[in-house]
Amino acid sequence: MTTVRDPTLPVERMTRGAPVLQSGAVPARTVDDVAYSIFHEPWWLDIATGGDWSVAQVVRGKEVVGKLPYYSTRMGMWRISHLPPLTRTLGPVIKPAGLDASHEQHHRLSVTSELIEQLPHFDSFFQLFDPRVEDALAFALRGFTVSARYTLQIAPDCTVDEAWTRLHSKTRNVIRSAERQLTVAPIATPSEFLQFYEANLLERSRTNAYGSAVMRQLVNEFVARKAGHLLGAYGPDGRLVAAIGLVWDQHAMYYLLSSRSLGAHGGSISLLIWMGIQRALERKLTFDFDGFPSAATYNFLDGFGGALKQRLGVERLGTLYSVARTLKRRIVPGSTAVFAPNL
Repeated sequence: MTTVRDPTLPVERMTRGAPVLQSGAVPARTVDDVAYSIFHEPWWLDIATGGDWSVAQVVRGKEVVGKLPYYSTRMGMWRISHLPPLTRTLGPVIKPAGLDASHEQHHRLSVTSELIEQLPHFDSFFQLFDPRVEDALAFALRGFTVSARYTLQIAPDCTVDEAWTRLHSKTRNVIRSAERQLTVAPIATPSEFLQFYEANLLERSRTNAYGSAVMRQLVNEFVARKAGHLLGAYGPDGRLVAAIGLVWDQHAMYYLLSSRSLGAHGGSISLLIWMGIQRALERKLTFDFDGFPSAATYNFLDGFGGALKQRLGVERLGTLYSVARTLKRRIVPGSTAVFAPNL
């Protein structure tokens, strides 16, 4: 793996080669804090960044007690560290010290501070944390802006019957209607899903925002590793009309990708999400709807009765970058292609 990093920084080189899991398995819990997610996995970051990532780490004695992976790239003259494509969250992973609340808080603050100090200079740095990660104070004390974003989750101790009851009546109705017309089944191969996804983009005259090559590699890899699966809704003629991609780790199952053909039943994606929720609960995993970019998406996902969870974001901009972003927005109103913090 190739990593782009400041040669003066101590980093851990993470390698490929994690074992392929048996069908239906979830990754074994690591020695790291439970906030370690699939998006922290070296194989995921290798693909999502093209190898351009590094990880700051804190070692106490012979034990690694903290890690912070980060992506490094360039946009023209700017050195940027944002979330890589299809990587929903990152953030520090800190091993608990097993102390009382006050001393544990001090431990986490100290470790996070050391991780931040190892970061190279970036003109723009942005990361979004998993809801389980609350270690933003150290970032705030070092000049980062801390903001709140949100996701919806269904807890693993919820039963399928309870989850069905919590659905809004409109959502239940569209799922029932879709069930009468569609058949849900695993999609046979990643290529079938990817061809369907790209065909739907082409039909709408859109391009793949994540990058077709990156998506293809990630989908193939998480399916091969049994760290995710692809579900399809098929019409009476056996034609695929809607599809979703789900990935999981030891804690949660994430609603990562979806696509449907023009003219597909309006409840096709709702039906597939409901099937995903059931699979997560069967595995005793949290179902994470993976955030929402707009009010319309929130209104749709809220129909599934999930609990609102906060995700903290941390951002720091260099002075010149901040000025250039402000000027660009004034000259080209609405332009965020280069400067959006969460691309």
